[in-house]
Amino acid sequence: MKNFPDPNNNFSFDKEVQKDHFVKYKGKIFAGHHYLIDVWGEGEHLENEDLIKEIIANSAIAAGATVLDLHSHKFGEAEGISAIALLAESHISVHTWPERNFAAFDIFLCGNTNPEKAVRSIKQHIKFVKIKISKIKRGKVEKN
Repeated sequence: MKNFPDPNNNFSFDKEVQKDHFVKYKGKIFAGHHYLIDVWGEGEHLENEDLIKEIIANSAIAAGATVLDLHSHKFGEAEGISAIALLAESHISVHTWPERNFAAFDIFLCGNTNPEKAVRSIKQHIKFVKIKISKIKRGKVEKN
């Protein structure tokens, strides 16, 4: 995984971006960082609803985000879970498929947060044998 350019969270938050919580980094303004994390690995954690909720809540806190609400749904015994942490700075969600040994995490953060810290938190608390992380900047502002 490539490291986030600034692990210490030293973004510029001038008046231009503070009003809407857009991020300004290296002269670019955008809505936020969006990480898609595909995780393959065996373990009961893929069907443990309480643990999944704890993982996404802790990842939000690690990133410096504000958790507004946490929702989850377990589809049945030994079946998958969908969970989302609603954040003041957007969301972190996960969908698990224990029968496939797979989980898909989604981290979208704006404002004064560090999504790389959320990624590290998930990696520390989820058992995996393979992980794929994609990162994009959402809502890039093109200046004239």
